[in-house]
Amino acid sequence: MASRIAALSLVEAALVRRGGFDEALGRPPFSALPPRERAFARALAATTLRQLGPIDAVLDARLQKPPPEAVRWLLRLGVAQVLFMDVAAHAAVSTTVDQAALHQTTRPFKGLINAVLRGLIRDGTPQTSIEALAPPWLLARWRAAFGEEAALRIAAAIAQEPATDITPRDPADLKALAEALEGETVGGSVRVRRKGELSEWPDYDNGRWWVQDAAAAVPARLLAIQPGQTALDLCAAPGGKTLQLAAAGAKVTAVDRSDVRLVRLTENLARAGLTAAAVAADALAWPDTRTFDAVLLDAPCSATGTFRRHPDVLWGAGPTDIGKLSVLQHRLLDATAARVKPGGRLVYCVCSLEPEEGETQASDFLRRHKEFQRLPVAAGEAGLGEAAITALGDVRLLPGRPDQGVDGDGFFAARFVRAA
Repeated sequence: MASRIAALSLVEAALVRRGGFDEALGRPPFSALPPRERAFARALAATTLRQLGPIDAVLDARLQKPPPEAVRWLLRLGVAQVLFMDVAAHAAVSTTVDQAALHQTTRPFKGLINAVLRGLIRDGTPQTSIEALAPPWLLARWRAAFGEEAALRIAAAIAQEPATDITPRDPADLKALAEALEGETVGGSVRVRRKGELSEWPDYDNGRWWVQDAAAAVPARLLAIQPGQTALDLCAAPGGKTLQLAAAGAKVTAVDRSDVRLVRLTENLARAGLTAAAVAADALAWPDTRTFDAVLLDAPCSATGTFRRHPDVLWGAGPTDIGKLSVLQHRLLDATAARVKPGGRLVYCVCSLEPEEGETQASDFLRRHKEFQRLPVAAGEAGLGEAAITALGDVRLLPGRPDQGVDGDGFFAARFVRAA
């Protein structure tokens, strides 16, 4: 019961505001659970959010009138357990009914909850459309940006629980790590299907690898760092790209506005035996006037490309968020331009599927900054296939596209060089 109550707190937090899911992970009732119950609570919350569209379609077909929102959320958790998780049917029903009994608002609806869930068990899993997996406003945007086939492929990926991708500290270790972890190579990363506590996996303690989505590992590789060069990683936490730059031999400065997230970054550096200067500062107001050989700006964004691991982004975001974030990205690019040495390289990236945050930002940046020109990415770089490269030479990665060479999160990256 405690784990189900915690799962409810997670999904409610996810829809209250952006970032609410992650914040709720750090406080009770979730943080008060023992490890095994935390794992179940998180899995239940993630499954509910990943399957929220189909769950609502199932409920709408069975409810004659909308129940109170608190009752609907209990039903959603119950349906997630009955249809999409390996939970005993009687346990899913009884615990959901018992959870309803805890509160005056939901107590009168125990019979309804019992009837709906037992009806689903009796009738089996209903058919739902792929379109139901995505919020309608986002699916419409993806259709307009990428076409019908690609939009449906993206939507289908929402239901798929992703494997764990890791980045090797030494690229020469790629195949050996794939064998040791019983995984497969994806670009310059290893995709691992095994489950369990990461700290118990081979070579975790000695920092031979770190967890990082295969798509998220691409932008740092595009900088083509040479040993001894200076590199600036802006909006750096949790630090996967910082580790990549340091492992390539760069003298790295990592800037992030969050002290808490920088702690995690420095812990990861220590485990990997790497060094970088970590600075807690707002990238827009950082007073340091140094310029760098290579600059990476992983800008704050709607993060709609990360739904495979963070399904809450689909339901916690709204159309107005994209416009607000686009303004911030515009300002960050302008502030970052001055930090690139003449002849230096700049990579701008976002884990977003929205063109306003990717392709449009890159083109507008070049119109504002004549001292920069695009440095097109070629097929084969960073493990990318031709399908991942746009007509202008930028990188556009879509989930569910193994033909792009790197099949992972949705990502956009553009590379620029400053005139010497």
